Amino acid sequence: MRFFNQVTLSTPESVELEFTLAGIGNRALALMIDYLVLGTILIAVLFTWGILSIQIPESITEQIFPWLFALTLLGIFFIYVGYFVFFETLWQGQTPGKRYVKIRVIQDSGKPIGILQATLRALLRPIDDTFSLGAIFIVFNSKEKRIGDLVAGTIVVQEERRINADKLAISDQAQAVANQLLEEANINALLPDDFGVIREYLKRRKGMEPNAKLELSRKLGKQIKDLINLETMPTQVGSDLFLEAIYLAYQQQK
Repeated sequence: MRFFNQVTLSTPESVELEFTLAGIGNRALALMIDYLVLGTILIAVLFTWGILSIQIPESITEQIFPWLFALTLLGIFFIYVGYFVFFETLWQGQTPGKRYVKIRVIQDSGKPIGILQATLRALLRPIDDTFSLGAIFIVFNSKEKRIGDLVAGTIVVQEERRINADKLAISDQAQAVANQLLEEANINALLPDDFGVIREYLKRRKGMEPNAKLELSRKLGKQIKDLINLETMPTQVGSDLFLEAIYLAYQQQK
């Protein structure tokens, strides 16, 4: 029941850290924003470079044109690579796009990335972008790593929001439904990982798009209903309320 693809990393101190992977959708949106910002920077630089080159006499320009062309390409490459290296190093794994989408690059150990990891990822980004190789690797890799991540030893995760589980918005009707479920269903069949998925959903649902939220809650509700051997859903109970009740019932059972 992995609707939120998660990964657990062990630190050198033998502490386990759990992260939610960013997902290809979030990463694609972040990259699109970054390319818009980067494109604006490149246009401004090329425009300035064009104005300056006009000041050079035409006779000299013809002689050094190959050098000017080579310098222009080299400058574009350094700006392209430097953009990602600068922001991911300065903002501890975030670029403007990643910051907007609320995702972050970290090392496989769970530590913030440094200039080495940021540089490796940036240098290999053109390869990842060729024929969408990076997207293919993300889809088929269990930790959603593109080529740059594999070489640099990094993963891209969602930024954790500090939400107190005790302060989850639970409706008043949920407790009555939870009491009913404790009598009619096998709540003990739920594993800690299953409960973790429910808790993650309840934490994040306010920030979800309504249709996506409804679809996800229905899928979760159906899977949990089968897991706890519940024959029929309680009457007049929506999927959201059902998940709230399961959350309370599990806590009471344990």
